[in-house]
Amino acid sequence: MTDKRMVTEQAASAAAPYNAATSYAKLVKAYPFIKIAGTHTSAETSTIGGIGYARRGAHLLQLDLYLPAQARRNQAPLAAVVLVHGGGWRSGERANMAPLAARLAARGIAAAVIDYRLADEARYPAAIHDVKAALRWLRANSAAHGIDPQRIAVAGGSAGGQIASLAGVTNGMPTFDPDAAGNAVSSAAQAVINIDGLSDFTSPAARANEDDPHKKPSAAGFWFGGGYAEAADLWREASPTFYVNPRTPPMLFIGSAQPRFAVGRDDMVAKMTAAGVATEVVMLPDTPHSFWLFEPWIDPTADAIAAFLHTHIPTTTRQAP
Repeated sequence: MTDKRMVTEQAASAAAPYNAATSYAKLVKAYPFIKIAGTHTSAETSTIGGIGYARRGAHLLQLDLYLPAQARRNQAPLAAVVLVHGGGWRSGERANMAPLAARLAARGIAAAVIDYRLADEARYPAAIHDVKAALRWLRANSAAHGIDPQRIAVAGGSAGGQIASLAGVTNGMPTFDPDAAGNAVSSAAQAVINIDGLSDFTSPAARANEDDPHKKPSAAGFWFGGGYAEAADLWREASPTFYVNPRTPPMLFIGSAQPRFAVGRDDMVAKMTAAGVATEVVMLPDTPHSFWLFEPWIDPTADAIAAFLHTHIPTTTRQAP
């Protein structure tokens, strides 16, 4: 029998937006104590909204920057993180990550929540290109916002976790960063946080959901432009686990109680451990997917991210890579 708390979001579409309100409606019966997380915190922070960071044709991609108070007080430069929203690669909005960004700013970490091109606009690997562009923008503009250019991480939830992981482990690869050639500003991430996102599309456990023939197409199949049989090379190429090497940045995995969204995580952790790369796994028990959108789980999520970044990103200010 299926436990009533094994609640998962279905593949998102334009007709079914993915945000805190729609997720709340699906989850509140099984989790009646949850509350949609807001952006208010008790700490002094500031927000700069609607910053254009890259233009794709007529579409100006934007980000909102959440800054701790010390960023305005000429204190030591801060660590920062680019936050990538989820939504099945086809839905979602940057505002979904705003509550988490506000809490990270309250913990002394600058955070940028970003737009990226969804699958209806541009399919894989366009979203990876956009995240790389956001990392490059944040590094290029770090001095203006009190950010250390050598302490910039990337994080995401659900589909955004997979996107963030792939962006973080593929530094310098032209397929994922076509703007790298001749660009003096790096899109490297010094740490990666994957919140309930896939690490391996090719495994049978992932394909059971992401390549289900009854989904015409599945969310992943739509993003790749074909199911596993038609586009197996892309399904493998987009799996972060296949890029682990000794130069892979430190990675934190934060997981829900829903095993569907952890596929590939254990194998990737084992590869990172064997390669001598720092990695941690934080599990939040008895949680649904999308837990980071809600109280009481958003603060433990922010605590885990802050602790990881303060531990694993160097504290000295150096020139950007």
